[in-house]
Amino acid sequence: MRIGFISTRLNGTDGVSLEVEKWVTVLRRMGHECYFCAGELGGYAAGGTLIPKLHFEHQSIVALSRRAFGPNRDEEPDELVEHIYAVADEIRPPLRDFIRKNKLDVIVVENALAIPMNLPLGVCLTGLIAELGIPTIAHDHDFYWERERYQANAILDLLDTAFPPNLPSIRHVTINSIAQRRLKSRRGIDSVVIPNVMDYDTPPPGIDEYNQDFREMLDLKAGEILALQPTRVIQRKGIELAIELVRRMEMPQVHLFITHSATDEGLDYWHWLQREARLMHVDLQLIDYLVDVQRRMANGHKIYSLWDAYIHADFVTYPSLYEGFGNALLEAIYFKKLTVVNRYPVYNADIRPLGFEFVELNGFVDDDAVDMVKALLADPAEAQRRAEKNYEIAREHFSYRVLEEKLRQLL
Repeated sequence: MRIGFISTRLNGTDGVSLEVEKWVTVLRRMGHECYFCAGELGGYAAGGTLIPKLHFEHQSIVALSRRAFGPNRDEEPDELVEHIYAVADEIRPPLRDFIRKNKLDVIVVENALAIPMNLPLGVCLTGLIAELGIPTIAHDHDFYWERERYQANAILDLLDTAFPPNLPSIRHVTINSIAQRRLKSRRGIDSVVIPNVMDYDTPPPGIDEYNQDFREMLDLKAGEILALQPTRVIQRKGIELAIELVRRMEMPQVHLFITHSATDEGLDYWHWLQREARLMHVDLQLIDYLVDVQRRMANGHKIYSLWDAYIHADFVTYPSLYEGFGNALLEAIYFKKLTVVNRYPVYNADIRPLGFEFVELNGFVDDDAVDMVKALLADPAEAQRRAEKNYEIAREHFSYRVLEEKLRQLL
């Protein structure tokens, strides 16, 4: 089949972009051809169809979002909806051309029909899918009712029509059982659960000539400990819990590094984290300037891959308050790292019952968690035993083989 992926962004280290790459790898292995369309393209999607207004950071899209969800919503909803549909009309022709020129058999819409980061795109796709009747997989990572920032809005009828739409040619894929149940109860829409995955049948890479100086680039000395927070800097990641953990460890040789951008939802949270870290005397550093999806050179300097950061980590912090699934958790398992995880709802529902052994937080940092991290850092053999067990459980439940089986059934 000829399968087209449509999203706001298909580039970088965000969870959606990373998960699409895995789907593409498996689909190509199955013999399918893949095509890409988004407001930002890179990596595996480079060379696809670029439509700038598909990006959620496009000026016109940001302006509509502020009017729909911002604190000052004084205008008439009808006027706002009219403007949303006007922009949707602008992006419909290039999207239709992408589908027709590539003679697509199926399109996969990545989150653009689930979370309203780009209102005109969701409206446009809903109408276009109904018009063309093209078989569609809506890969729904997050829904608007799961995010506080979308709760107060002026366009509830529009959201309940297009985010997500209920059309006969669309098959919905949710990434956890909680979302599956809520989609059914709120909208009466059935969905298939396909969790996030990793290629656990391929061993992880190790230290090589390119990445051997990674710790040196971070100015880490021998014996110092690299605590890795491999997420974006957004409030639901609960990074303050990682800072508190490091403070309570009372080990000045522990340094906390965040790998991803701080700009996706504004800088207020990042500035607050910086103040908290200073007050707690925790060395907190943002290294998104040094880490990207792939290795490359920029202005004569090395940019390392996210994998390089994992390889050199002594332990991983993943204290999220909410996650659609938990890509970074699967990555930490893949690299067999000592991992601290907060018991967010999807973890409790779909991951914890499988028997993993992590250091767990339950919304706060307690003495047991602090003591266990310190004990495992001092006992590499026990930490390795846990990591190997976690790897085998993940290999059984979250591997590419599992994804291939589910995609074959879906297609």
